[in-house]
Amino acid sequence: MANIRSNQKSIRQTKTRNLRNTITRSRIRTFRNRVAAAVKKGDLELAQKELSLFAAVADKAGKKNVIHKNKASRLKSRLAKSINAAAAPKA
Repeated sequence: MANIRSNQKSIRQTKTRNLRNTITRSRIRTFRNRVAAAVKKGDLELAQKELSLFAAVADKAGKKNVIHKNKASRLKSRLAKSINAAAAPKA
């Protein structure tokens, strides 16, 4: 444990931020899995709604630098591609 008061405060702040970031990353994974499950089930309407919710969570995390904004964009793009591939007529 640090002896200097400013370092003690820094440790407290780091713990708080770490917890907040962990929760946010967990929400991202949860919403991403919900979209993937809807696509796998074949419910494209639900998948679109879940993608919209996922996009909001991912964008907010990117804005707050929990994840990089390009990563948020990449995740959204991949999920949208999976929905579009499932919606395409099978030849």
